[in-house]
Amino acid sequence: MDATTQARTFVAYLRVSTDKQGKSGLGLEAQQAAITAFLRPGDRLLAPPFVEVESGRNVERPQLRAAMDRCRRTGATLLIAKLDRLSRDAHFLLGLQKAGVEFVAADMPNANRLTVGIMAMVAEEEARAISVRTKAALAAAKARGTKLGGDRGYRPSSPPDAKAGGAASGAARSLSADHAAFRVATTIEAVKAEGAASLRQIADALTARGVPTPSGEGAWTATAVRRVLARVERVTAPA
Repeated sequence: MDATTQARTFVAYLRVSTDKQGKSGLGLEAQQAAITAFLRPGDRLLAPPFVEVESGRNVERPQLRAAMDRCRRTGATLLIAKLDRLSRDAHFLLGLQKAGVEFVAADMPNANRLTVGIMAMVAEEEARAISVRTKAALAAAKARGTKLGGDRGYRPSSPPDAKAGGAASGAARSLSADHAAFRVATTIEAVKAEGAASLRQIADALTARGVPTPSGEGAWTATAVRRVLARVERVTAPA
């Protein structure tokens, strides 16, 4: 190591979205690889890393608190494997900004308290806008007589014309999908009231509740949640 290069000490923080993902190691390998690629010769990485397994309902992040505590005790820098996974999570970003510890992200090495603060404001505004649009869309749907509620997700019953005589028309299928989206939207409002703020947290909470995905298989993703909200907004938009 060059004599002018100061050795750095890090505490690693990794995050997976569900308990199943955490136990399987899915997603951890990529984060560990990002950390390894970030480190320079001579850097010291304190063991063990802190791995957060989040369900979407719990936003307290005890592993993050523990990692920050260790940074304070040792003078180490918090090394976040992938900040892009959390860039829409205002709760996380604000906590990081106010923690009083030095931090760096392996995938965004130029991020600092200023940029994280900006990301937090953007994430908060996105969460607020999602809430406003969803509530307005649900109110409009209710006013039009659309039946809302339930955790059935994207498993609507067959439309009447399909039961009566064969394949459903495209319009009937679209209507069934609209109703399914409204049912999911009501559940989204419920999980947000429990603390889920970002699209990722909402997706994790829907999965934890057993709400079926659009395909009926696998776990919810932030993209799928965004599509549901977009569909609700599109259906209720003024003509």
